[in-house]
Amino acid sequence: MLLQAPLGASALVVAIDPGKVMNRVWVSDGEGLVTEPISMPVSRAGIGDLESSVEGHTAGHDQLVIAIEATGSLHRAWAAELERLHPGSVRLFAPSETKAARTQLGSGRFKTDDRDCAALTYMARQGAGRQQAEDSAVDELRAAVRHRRGLVADRKKAQQRLHDQLNALVPGLSAPAGHGRSLPIETPTGQAVLACAVAFAGRPPSTRSLIARSPGRLTQATAQYWADRWRGCLPPPPDAQARAQRLGRDLQRYGSLQGDVAALENEIMLLLAPTDGQVLTSLPGVGAIRAAAFAAHSLPIARFPDAEHLYSATGLAPAMYESATLRRRGRISRQGLAEHRDALMGIAWGLSMFSPAFAERDTQLRTRGMAPIQARVALARNACRLVYRMLVTQQPFDEDAYCQGRLSRGR
Repeated sequence: MLLQAPLGASALVVAIDPGKVMNRVWVSDGEGLVTEPISMPVSRAGIGDLESSVEGHTAGHDQLVIAIEATGSLHRAWAAELERLHPGSVRLFAPSETKAARTQLGSGRFKTDDRDCAALTYMARQGAGRQQAEDSAVDELRAAVRHRRGLVADRKKAQQRLHDQLNALVPGLSAPAGHGRSLPIETPTGQAVLACAVAFAGRPPSTRSLIARSPGRLTQATAQYWADRWRGCLPPPPDAQARAQRLGRDLQRYGSLQGDVAALENEIMLLLAPTDGQVLTSLPGVGAIRAAAFAAHSLPIARFPDAEHLYSATGLAPAMYESATLRRRGRISRQGLAEHRDALMGIAWGLSMFSPAFAERDTQLRTRGMAPIQARVALARNACRLVYRMLVTQQPFDEDAYCQGRLSRGR
């Protein structure tokens, strides 16, 4: 919930600009600073120093407000501890809000810790900010989503490395898509081929060996295809044994990554359930992982006054330039987080594949001559409006109601 009640002159405001090692702290009231700005360590000692500073000036002040810039994960330790010590007093501000306030104060292009603290104090006095307690569940979800994103990136690199090692051990076997049947590493077929490459140091296995080493279902015909293809490849290199051992170790690491990703996805499903983002799983083609990826960076939705602000925050909105009579519309701005942008694009893709209304819209956009990626960006704007309304109203998706609404608006 956004807080909009302006503070009185007797309120004591503590503004904190977080850092990796030191946090910059301002303590002020309606008449100005009550202490000199100071940098405090991100530790128990820093919290102790801050408590001593605040306790020495609480007399004569009827309210305490602690304003912290929510910068990545730097603010979380102090925000959680200060919320425990002073329940309901901590207010969080996004870096974009701090920058906007600096601009209003005349220092938008000059960023320093003290200017950020001045901007935080200014916003807190106006009654802006959101409570720390509301962000705790979303923070846990966001941390899990970001960790999964890193694991998926590592898995992609591991898959590329496995393909490269297999191609060096058995030249031509692991062909890319478009050059014959490709070998998907993550499938039982790919795992069976890699296991045989390790076990036989690149020598052709039998159909029986492929089937025996498959972690899942592998048909006789598929196994026969890969065995025949293997026999047609060039012989392994002289150092095949050493290459096979390295491939085996990388294959074990890949298996561990797969297990970590699966465990984290189960955790994300549990973390998403108590949040407002759970309603997004009712969208066709949008499961818990896609819903969580977008909700983690969009909640609390009250931060955005309308869907256009949310769309702009993803960085998919076109950049605009205006000066006198000149008005220029550029490419997408790419502001905000890339993971937020990717999550909205993923939702747009899922809807274009499984929602009749979005599939029809996608066909119309491509008929106009749009490239697939351009059509998806255009669909993302429609998807953003839909998702914003769902997060605000907490009503699940209804295909018929959405189609009727589109027709009534002429879209």
